Amino acid sequence: MTKTAIPDLWDDKIAASLSEPGLLLYRSNLLGSDLRITNFGGGNTSAKVKMTDPLTRREETVLWVKGSGGDLGSMKLDGFSTLYLDKLYALKGLYRGIDHEDEMVDYLPHCTFNLNPRAASIDTPLHGFVPAIHVDHMHADAVIAIAAAKDSESLTKDIFGDEMGYLPWQRPGFDLGLKLGEMAEKNPHFVGVVLGAHGLFTWGATAKESYQTTLRIINKAADWLEDHRAKPSFKGARFDSLGAQERADVARRLMPEIRGRIAKDERKIGHFTDAPEVLDFVNSNALDALAPLGTSCPDHFLRTKIRPLVLPYDPKTRNLDQVVAGLDETLEAYRQDYAAYYERAKHPNSPKMRDPNAIIYLVPGVGMLSFAKDKATARIASEFYVNAINVMRGASGVSDYVGLPAQEAFNIEYWLLEEAKLQRMPKPKSLAGRIAFVTGGAGGIGQAIAHRLLSDGACVVFADIDQTALDATVAGFGARFGKDQVHGVLLDVTQEDAVIAAMAETVLRYGGVDIVVNNAGISSAAAVEDTTLELWNKNMSILGTGYFLVAREGYRLMKTQKLGGSMVFIGSKNAIAASAGASAYCTAKAAEVHLARCMALEGAPLGIRVNVVNPDAVLRGSKIWQGEWRQQRAQSNKIKEEELEEFYRKRSLLQRSVYPEDIAEAAYFFASDLSAKSTGNFLNVDAGNATSFTR
Repeated sequence: MTKTAIPDLWDDKIAASLSEPGLLLYRSNLLGSDLRITNFGGGNTSAKVKMTDPLTRREETVLWVKGSGGDLGSMKLDGFSTLYLDKLYALKGLYRGIDHEDEMVDYLPHCTFNLNPRAASIDTPLHGFVPAIHVDHMHADAVIAIAAAKDSESLTKDIFGDEMGYLPWQRPGFDLGLKLGEMAEKNPHFVGVVLGAHGLFTWGATAKESYQTTLRIINKAADWLEDHRAKPSFKGARFDSLGAQERADVARRLMPEIRGRIAKDERKIGHFTDAPEVLDFVNSNALDALAPLGTSCPDHFLRTKIRPLVLPYDPKTRNLDQVVAGLDETLEAYRQDYAAYYERAKHPNSPKMRDPNAIIYLVPGVGMLSFAKDKATARIASEFYVNAINVMRGASGVSDYVGLPAQEAFNIEYWLLEEAKLQRMPKPKSLAGRIAFVTGGAGGIGQAIAHRLLSDGACVVFADIDQTALDATVAGFGARFGKDQVHGVLLDVTQEDAVIAAMAETVLRYGGVDIVVNNAGISSAAAVEDTTLELWNKNMSILGTGYFLVAREGYRLMKTQKLGGSMVFIGSKNAIAASAGASAYCTAKAAEVHLARCMALEGAPLGIRVNVVNPDAVLRGSKIWQGEWRQQRAQSNKIKEEELEEFYRKRSLLQRSVYPEDIAEAAYFFASDLSAKSTGNFLNVDAGNATSFTR
């Protein structure tokens, strides 16, 4: 067995404490935790369990099977559908033939056990009709490589002998379930079946046996492929990879250019990978022949489209400027090709053509870019195409790789059942597909703003000078909103190179930027005669220069994308109304407001809006109200520090305290399309302060 064999992680001590459904979940999570076994959201598992009917109190055999949607590696027990097995078998009498496949899905809810709301998937009959108690269906790269080979049936026989069966490609459904069940019944010595161009079914009498059989078959396939494949992979290298830094630089140049051209109707988030498998493929002599063939496994192309777009980048001549200049033509050619595929394959009742832009972009010498409606989907699409690369490597190494025929691919992609699933999905949130960059992100106001933007679907880059606070903040928000949605960059906003690097890191992480929130700040108090040049310069550097640098880099990126954008400056009441004893702070804050107005003038023709939120006396969670500023404000007003919040509340016209989430709501207003017709404005969030009224 190879050193890279998938390890057996089954723990008898853990298993001994579990019920049959618990064993099914345990097995599912183990199988789903390794991408060599199945990809994210792919595959399914089942067990036929004896249970008591809640009404009749009779013992029934209940099929527990992974329901529609969900991911094996992370699912819980509520991710399984439960069906009376005898009722599922009764559906055989209602089946009217392969031309009436889809109607059988409507019968599945009538088989539900115990009113389980989890919808059954199209693969349910494939599990139910196999006589084994425990059944696994996996999309292992090694097995799909065999299934996607030109001579897949004979390879299956050569590798597995008499212990595995083979069924040619057929769209999953009731008919395939009947064929799979019949094959298993007629061949009791089989431990599984390879489905042509699709994947693997294996089974066993116990949960442990099924799990170990699945691993054994996958490892056997992987070992055989490794021992027999032609080397080097993909007919050898045509190009050498660029260095890691240059690969990243090319990706950073391309991502906002591509995003700007494909995200006008629906914002998209990008992902970049230069994993060894990707570089092996994009640099190969076989790239031009294999990439157009598309993927084979339905799970792959549903995530990645039928085929990728190969960008005409030449790592030898470094023709990046030429590639960028020709992007309009390159992207349009792909869209036209996709539209032609749709027109050739569509049926009278097919759904309308969906977004014709590519999802996967292959760049020789550099790696792979992917774009989708959110970061997780873009990342997962990338992972699926790595699976497809592994499949092409395995298949082409021992035979000829065969992609799924275009008509079959279309029938899966535009399956009415798949369309119905898409229509049931919730509408996207108001900031879905938007990328936000928030300075001072680890502070109280910064965190509140980030929370508000994340809650409405944005990806957020937290920029802060405090590494400890930044790490804790990113970890906390990652746990709440998902790691894909958040990213942290250590940043001193006064350093030009650091600001440029932070924005470049944002591009490499997400593909661009749509929202820039300038929030980093300090506070200081001193009479004019006591204000040192150092104190004056510190205020101007952070609140003036820092805001300028961040806004300038965000502006440049937005201009490149040509998607417009929104900038929000977090100013202060002191930007409008002077305060004694804080001349440096007040002057710098006033400069912020005027910078925003200047940028609003230049940004308007590009759809880049720039607005200001002016808070006042936001004590809770605010870093600037810690230490000397708090002491100085208390002394200036001749009160105790603990009385400050009440003092400011009573000072306001509305007699109300102002909190970070109040500032966040105003920032969201300016960041979102709610304020699509506002630029060059400022909004006071101070509970009413007559001295700072707009004028």
